[in-house]
Amino acid sequence: MRIPCPLCGERDASEFTYLGDAGPRRPDPTAPDAAEAFHDYLHLRDNPAGWHVELWYHEAGCRSWLQVSRNTLTHELGEVRRAEDLGLDEPSP
Repeated sequence: MRIPCPLCGERDASEFTYLGDAGPRRPDPTAPDAAEAFHDYLHLRDNPAGWHVELWYHEAGCRSWLQVSRNTLTHELGEVRRAEDLGLDEPSP
C-alpha cells in the first residue's frame, strides 16, 4: 500500500506507523468511572468493514500525523490530510 503524504508525496506504507481509528478519544483518567471507560475504550471498539478514518504517523519521513480515509476491505485510500491542518492534537503512538 502507498500513502500520499501531503508534505512528502506518495510513500510506501512501511514508512508509516498505524495508530488506529481516528474517532475514539482517550477517557479522562480522573473521572469516577475511569476504569470502566478505559475498558470500553481499549476493548469494545467497532471493527467496521468499508470506509474508515484512521491516524497514521509518517515516522520515516516528515514526522507528521495524518488522518487517512481507507477502505478496510480493499485498502483503497481516500482523503489524506495532516492532523495539524485539521486542528487535532498530536496523539501518542
